[in-house]
Amino acid sequence: MTLNLYDTMARAKRPFVPRDPRRVTMYVCGPTVYNYAHIGNARPVVAFDVLFRLLRHTYGADSVIYAANVTDVDDKINKKAAEEGVSIDVITERYLDIYNADMSVLGALRPTHQPRATQTMDAIIAMIGRLVHNNAAYAAEGHVLFNTQAYSDYGKLSGHPMEDMIAGARVDVAPYKQHPADFVLWKPSKENEPVWDSPWGPGRPGWHIECSAMIEQSLGLPIDIHGGGIDLLFPHHENEMAQGLCAGHGHDAPTEYARYWLHNGFLNMGAEKMSKSVGNVALVHELIEQAPGEALRWALLVGHYRAPLDWTGDLIEQSKKALDRLYGALRRSSEVKAEATGPSVAFLAALEDDLNTPAAMAELFAMATTLETARGEDRAYAKGELLASANLMGFLFADPEYWFQAGVSEELREKVDALISDRVAARAAKDWAAADRIRGELTALNIEVMDNPTGATWRIKEQG
Repeated sequence: MTLNLYDTMARAKRPFVPRDPRRVTMYVCGPTVYNYAHIGNARPVVAFDVLFRLLRHTYGADSVIYAANVTDVDDKINKKAAEEGVSIDVITERYLDIYNADMSVLGALRPTHQPRATQTMDAIIAMIGRLVHNNAAYAAEGHVLFNTQAYSDYGKLSGHPMEDMIAGARVDVAPYKQHPADFVLWKPSKENEPVWDSPWGPGRPGWHIECSAMIEQSLGLPIDIHGGGIDLLFPHHENEMAQGLCAGHGHDAPTEYARYWLHNGFLNMGAEKMSKSVGNVALVHELIEQAPGEALRWALLVGHYRAPLDWTGDLIEQSKKALDRLYGALRRSSEVKAEATGPSVAFLAALEDDLNTPAAMAELFAMATTLETARGEDRAYAKGELLASANLMGFLFADPEYWFQAGVSEELREKVDALISDRVAARAAKDWAAADRIRGELTALNIEVMDNPTGATWRIKEQG
């Protein structure tokens, strides 16, 4: 089956055809590293990680190049650095390391490239220079602004009329603008802010130009896939595409910026949009201390990536139980060596239908049922197919025994080990009453004991 992706520009699903199957390129807008990432930040990371994995499976790991930028020139970073009396590099290094570690716990593969704005400054300044040369930008009062009237397709991506875009644009109204929708490419730095030299005076880049320069430098234009949250569609992606195309020059100037535009839906806290002002922000760094990373990943993928997702405690618990069911099937087939095979056809068909993760999850449950009911050599194939499918989606990498004991405190572990040791001794002495009493204590602790010829092992009982 062919991979079909919903292209925001086309407003329809389209068969995915890369420009060069030997070099498939994808770019996703990444973090602004000034604090811990919240779970809403993690949704595009996990959703596009599934696509990254699927593309690698289809075209080969060495043929897919994935770039996710790091915004390290930002007012919030400047503010935090000033509060701590350190350089912006100290802030960005600290929170980028935390961000990468947290996303790894959620099962996200590291992108091929993580370009940073501060490390792309020469390319940013060069791109602005080309825009000025092409009459697509102009200098005014220490600023350089993009001339939206120079790009006839401005608004094509978001589909908004110019009037709506002006009203909704996150730009300052300034007298030096030639048109209200024009946006900043370069601006003077404020006092105590980082500053770079440029032909238009010392300053710093605007928001949108960073991504265009990083894409051009790390991937080249046009790229195959551009992803990000739906909140970035306008103005960020609209502006990014406009300036990226207008900066071209000569016969090599691109006529296409991204062949496919993908956007994930909002993540809401229950019925409310996540907002720091409301105080309902859930940080990934804290959530991974409360629940397994795989369960959080499952929760982020349980709904289709383009649809809104309500984040609740129940969702996390349900996701943990769903994985309990899959790990339980693996645990009950621990004596079976998985056959080396690939993902199931039905599972792949679900993912290839615009990353239909809910349908793919249903196929995982179906494969788990097959594993539970299969006999003989069929069990080895069923187990291999389940693992290959789940692994492609970023699941079932843990040892089943560890999965069911994860989160057990050292105090409980010591207590259980002591009770089991006492029970083994009671059974050896044929003190069946004591053995039954101890087993009852273990049951009360939600512990399942498995007796074997050499003693006994234990695990937390499966839920549901």
